[in-house]
Amino acid sequence: MDRDLQVPELAAERGFTLRPWRLSDLPLVREASEDPYIPTITTVPTPYSDPAGVAFVERQWGRAAVGTGYPFVLVDPDGRPVGNAGLWTRPDPGLASVGYWVVASARGRGAALSALRAVAGWALRDLGLTRLELQVEPWNTASVRTAERAGFRREGLLRDGLRIGTGTRDVLRYAYPGGEDGGEKDAGPARTPGR
Repeated sequence: MDRDLQVPELAAERGFTLRPWRLSDLPLVREASEDPYIPTITTVPTPYSDPAGVAFVERQWGRAAVGTGYPFVLVDPDGRPVGNAGLWTRPDPGLASVGYWVVASARGRGAALSALRAVAGWALRDLGLTRLELQVEPWNTASVRTAERAGFRREGLLRDGLRIGTGTRDVLRYAYPGGEDGGEKDAGPARTPGR
């Protein structure tokens, strides 16, 4: 894509919000970098350093600038950044992928579900997308529950579907079809995505 995407601010359920990344989000990047899983499936730097954290935030800005996606910071009701959600464009019109992560200190409060519902609703309603895809490793039962509670439907297992480091892992593919072909166009209040 050759267009600059504008990452909006979105309201989500339970008082969470989604907004563009800021340099003031470095404490979130630091906490995410200490997680045993998040850095393996994202570009979150590990080990953390301030220059690496700044580079991560700048990469998020760059994704929107070159039109590859909408990266969002997930902010809790108290104003603390607790995670990331993203909508990633695809060459096929109407299709995008979504992803999310939440730091350990904020898990178990519905943050990921609120973010996913917000991103899906916004993407289908405001961007006119018709299909969203999501990949989850089968062992990640919390993320499986999040996807299913958000209305995503499991389509199957992709063998070696996710590249992590120098290897690959199996993933479950989920999809959220919008409109008359299976999903609801209104997936919740307007919200924004991020990665």
